[in-house]
Amino acid sequence: MAKLVTGVFKTRVAAEAGVDAVIKRGYTRDDISVLMSDATKSKEFAIETGTRAADGLGYGAAVGGAVGAVLAAIAAIGTNIMLPGIGLVVAGPLAAAFAGAGAGGAAGGLIGALVGAGIPEHRAKVYDASLRAGGILIGVESKTDEEADKLEDLLVDLGAEHVRQE
Repeated sequence: MAKLVTGVFKTRVAAEAGVDAVIKRGYTRDDISVLMSDATKSKEFAIETGTRAADGLGYGAAVGGAVGAVLAAIAAIGTNIMLPGIGLVVAGPLAAAFAGAGAGGAAGGLIGALVGAGIPEHRAKVYDASLRAGGILIGVESKTDEEADKLEDLLVDLGAEHVRQE
């Protein structure tokens, strides 16, 4: 059975390395979710809402090559979900779960939205603090239970914090 494997990276460079390693394991950017604060997106990616800056390969070169292009593209297409007290960028499969959390997620802020997406409350609180501190949460829906264990080990080896599988 597939499991969601999540971990928080402290920097864009580390998050890019994580995304690159996951893609090298046979996943696509459509399998990867990225969560970060709107402030982190603005600071780390300098993507202006409503522009086509992330389209095409030219932008990829500006943010650090192919790996940067993948993470930037995921972030650029992310759905900006405004929750009380924090602007959150959610991209990938978790965006649908956040949208499905609806009013319950909005009423509970980021923690409520994370719980609505299937992350236990105690872990949601840790992720909330990490995202507010500028971290970038990466989530991957594993193909199998065995693959979830390998993804968990991979993210830990790459320096991700609070790595877990649900």
